[in-house]
Amino acid sequence: MAMTDAEKTKKLRKDVASFAKSEMKKSIFQIINTILPLLFIWGAGYYLLQYSPWFTVVCSILASGFVVRTFIIFHDCTHGSFFKSKKANDLVGNITGILTSFPYEKWKREHSIHHATSSNLDKRGIGDIDMLTVDEYLKKSKLERLGYRLYRNPLVMFGLGPLYMVLVLNRLNRKDAKKKERLNTYFANGILLVACVTLILIFGWQTFLLVHGLTLFIAGSLGIWLFYIQHTYEDSYFEYNDEWDYVKAAVEGSSYYKLPKLLQWITGNIGFHHVHHLAPRVPNYNLEAAHDSITPLQRATTITLKTSVESIRYKLYDPKNKKFISFKEVEQSLRLNNKAIQVKKRASTL
Repeated sequence: MAMTDAEKTKKLRKDVASFAKSEMKKSIFQIINTILPLLFIWGAGYYLLQYSPWFTVVCSILASGFVVRTFIIFHDCTHGSFFKSKKANDLVGNITGILTSFPYEKWKREHSIHHATSSNLDKRGIGDIDMLTVDEYLKKSKLERLGYRLYRNPLVMFGLGPLYMVLVLNRLNRKDAKKKERLNTYFANGILLVACVTLILIFGWQTFLLVHGLTLFIAGSLGIWLFYIQHTYEDSYFEYNDEWDYVKAAVEGSSYYKLPKLLQWITGNIGFHHVHHLAPRVPNYNLEAAHDSITPLQRATTITLKTSVESIRYKLYDPKNKKFISFKEVEQSLRLNNKAIQVKKRASTL
């Protein structure tokens, strides 16, 4: 007897939940092969500057990859999936948050909201990349449209975006933040201020920017790109609240970003984003096994490095046709509609 959709959903969630088990040895090993190399490469960047700034640039580029990987550890800690112990998750989460410039409690809450509302058109705005529907865009003023176009421009999103995220967004509390969250952000900001001032006094601001500034800029750009591509592709799932479904939002609204093994390692398996959204308590080192073991998860939209570039042109979501479209497509549609209206007017006068 065939299973109902509800039974299939229940089985899928049960199957993936079996992978939601942290393993102390794997977590410790991941800290060793991620954070220690990061600190070593940063140190090498400062040391090698005396020989050539290009050596330092190479170190910064290498370090950016380990910052991304460190962020994945931070990310797992915010979900309580990296260790069984809440205290261990909080401790490592705060440390990795400082290393990557993210306040732990603030991002933890915002990201949990993202998971609870991902692909819900009625609940956008927290933990998401801003996205408008076609109708919303057309109702905006010319100035507001220009602002949105600039925001979605790759040079702004992946160029200015990391600077805004590190220097502004991560440094400020939301208005509705509770005391614990506010204090944690102040704590992270204080530690980062002391660390930055110390490094600048010892090595100079130019060296600091070449090592830490360049590292965090590259890592930030990569991070924004990963988040963008895993929710922005032509047939991604979006629905208004009445029709929204958590499992569909996870499996259909989050992509499987199939990366070469080295990039998969650097990005901490976050390419298996559909698995992560379905079961956030699965630690990053179990995501691939869950994907490979559970057949329904293998039906998620697969994106490669080559095909992911196409997603840059997707700017607006069209709920009527349930797909992303470009500004050019909207403009073409408007021209066709205007022509059709003019033809009707001419016909009515004959």
